[in-house]
Amino acid sequence: MISQHGKEVAVTLQRWKLNLIVLWFGQFLVMAGMTMIMPFLSLYLQEDLGLTDLHEIGVWSGIIFAGNFFTSFIFQPLWGKLADKYGRKIMLLRSGFGMSFVMVLMGFAQTPLHLLILRMLNGTISGFNPAAISLVSATTPKEKMGFAMGIMQSGAVSGTILGPFIGGALADAVGYRPIFYITGALLSLASLLALLTVKESFDREKAAHKPQISVMAGFAQLSKVKPLMALLAVTFLIQFAMQGPAPLIPIYVQQLHGSKENLALLAGFVSSITGMSNMVASPLLGRWSDKIGAHRILTFSLIGAAVTIIPQAFVGAVWQLLIVRFLLGVFMGGLLPTVNSLIRKYTPDGMESRAYSFNSSTLSLGNMVGPIVAGALSGWIGIQGIFIMSGVFLLLNVIWVRMTLYGKHRMAKEG
Repeated sequence: MISQHGKEVAVTLQRWKLNLIVLWFGQFLVMAGMTMIMPFLSLYLQEDLGLTDLHEIGVWSGIIFAGNFFTSFIFQPLWGKLADKYGRKIMLLRSGFGMSFVMVLMGFAQTPLHLLILRMLNGTISGFNPAAISLVSATTPKEKMGFAMGIMQSGAVSGTILGPFIGGALADAVGYRPIFYITGALLSLASLLALLTVKESFDREKAAHKPQISVMAGFAQLSKVKPLMALLAVTFLIQFAMQGPAPLIPIYVQQLHGSKENLALLAGFVSSITGMSNMVASPLLGRWSDKIGAHRILTFSLIGAAVTIIPQAFVGAVWQLLIVRFLLGVFMGGLLPTVNSLIRKYTPDGMESRAYSFNSSTLSLGNMVGPIVAGALSGWIGIQGIFIMSGVFLLLNVIWVRMTLYGKHRMAKEG
C-alpha cells in the first residue's frame, strides 16, 4: 500500500515535470514569436508602411527594435512585485495573452509610429519568460534545479534560433502582415496550455498579509545581497557581449570571406551557430551543475566564454570564426541557467519573482545597450576591439563573482 504522503510526493514530482514541459514549450513559442519578425522588419516598413528612404528605414528599424527592450527594462520589476503578491501563474497568463493581442494589432499598423507604439506596449506587458522561470524554480526539487534551468534556457534559445528561419519562410509564403496574426495565435496557444495544465502552489492569503514595499525599495533590499548583484552583472554582460557585435557580424564575415558570394548564408550561419551549441549545452551543463555545484559551472563558463570571445578578433577565415563561436555557445549554455539557479538560492523567501524580474530587466538592458555601445565604438576600435572589450569585461566579472560567491562567510554558510 502506498501511503498518502507517498502519493503527495509522487504528484509533486509529476507536477514539476509537467510544468517544465509546458513552460519549455511556452518559452519556445514566445521567443520564436518575438524573433519571427526580425528578418522582414525593414521590408515591412518599406513595402507595407510606406517608407522609401533607406536611411529612414534603418533609423526606424533600430528604434522599433530597441523600443520593446526599453519598456521591458522599465516595467519588468513592477510585474515581479505583483507576481510575489498575486502569484507567478497569473502574471504569466497576463503577459502571454496580452502579448498575443498586441502582436495581432501589429499586423494592422499603418505607420512606423503605430508599430513603434505597439512594440513599446509589447515590452511593457511582457514578462512571460521571467514568470515561467520563477514558476519552474518554485516547483522544481532543489537537486534538479540546474537541469530544469538548463532545459528552460534551451527552450528560449531554440525559439530564438528558429524564429527568424520560420518567419522568413512564412513571409515568402503568406506575406508580412499574416505573420503577426500567426505569431499572436502561437502566443495564445502557449498561454492556453499554461492556463489548463500548469499548477502553482501559492498562498495568496499569506502573500497578501506580507508587508508590501515599492519596486525601488525592493531593489534596495535585494542589492544588499551581494551575490545577486554579481549575478545581475553576469546577465548584463552576457547580453552585452552577445548582442553588441551582432549587427557587425555580416560586415566582419564579408571581410574574412573576401567576396559577396553566399555572404548572407555565411553571416546567418555564423550568427546562429552560437545559439545552436548553446541549446545543446544548456541542459547538459545544467545537469552537471546539480552534481558539482552551480557556482563552479558559472565560474567555468565565464572563463570559457571570455577566452572564446577574445580569439574572434584574431581569426583569419570564416571557418575559424565558426569554430570559436561554436565553442562560445557551449560556454554561454552554462551561464544563464546557473545564474537563474543561483538567484533562487540567494534570494530571500517571498521575493523570488522580483529577483527574476530584475534579472530580466537587466537582460533587456544588455540587449539594448550592447548594440548601441558597440556601434558607437566600432568606428574607433573596430569589431575586433569589441570582441576584446567584451572578453575583458567577462574576465573582470569572474573576479567579482569569485569574491562574492566564495567569500569566507559564504563558504561557511554553504559548508
